[in-house]
Amino acid sequence: MAKQVLGCAQDDKQFMKVTEKDVAYVADLSNLELTEEERAHMVRDLNSILDYIDRLNQLDTTDIEPMAQVSDRYVVDASKSANERSASVAREDLLFGLRPSLPHQEALANAPDADDDFFKVPKVIER
Repeated sequence: MAKQVLGCAQDDKQFMKVTEKDVAYVADLSNLELTEEERAHMVRDLNSILDYIDRLNQLDTTDIEPMAQVSDRYVVDASKSANERSASVAREDLLFGLRPSLPHQEALANAPDADDDFFKVPKVIER
C-alpha cells in the first residue's frame, strides 16, 4: 500500500521524487518567494537527501542496538543507565548557567509593551 506525503508516493520498492510543484507549495505555505533557480536547487537538494535516506533504509540494522543519543561523548560507561550517563552533561559548577538570568519581571519592565507574562510585539508577517 502506498503512503502519500506532499505528492510523494512511498511504497515498499519505489520512492517518487519531490517535484518543483511540491517545493512551490511548501514555499507558499512558508511565505517564501523563491526564484526559478532557487526552486530547482531546492528540488535537487531535497531529492539528494531523500536518496541518501533511501540508501540508509537499505542497511541491515537487525543487530544494532537502538540509541536515544548518537554519542556517548560525555560518559562512555555502558554499566550506567541512560539517565546516569546523561546526568554528567550538566556541570556541577555551572548549575545555573554562565551567569544568572535577568529576573522575569525586571526584563518585562524594560519592554516598550508587555502584559504580566510576555513581551508584546507588533505583527511582522502579513499575507
